[in-house]
Amino acid sequence: MKMIIAIVRPERLQCVKDGLSKIGVNGVTITHVTGRGEQMGLVFTTRVGEFVVDEIEKVKLDIVVEDDQVDAVIAKIREKAETGHPGDGRIFVLPVEQSLKIRTETETPAE
Repeated sequence: MKMIIAIVRPERLQCVKDGLSKIGVNGVTITHVTGRGEQMGLVFTTRVGEFVVDEIEKVKLDIVVEDDQVDAVIAKIREKAETGHPGDGRIFVLPVEQSLKIRTETETPAE
């Protein structure tokens, strides 16, 4: 099993969720986060001067899938999240050693 962590623009969240749902991936944890990367923030000019907002709002998606679904999930996230501009986001893939349901204690072993 793998955990896919995707950081995307907030305005692309619904498109990404809809795209994932169409390929059968419904289990997603969504967290609203702030951060900065290559985008390096936004510069605003007002009558009193310039100021930089360097912590940009993003959305973090945590998705755990079987190994054979990883490529399809990454492709769908890229397709639905890409705008072609800096700040589109980042995708990380991590191994998952074990998954356990809290209510039933049913274990899903990692392969």
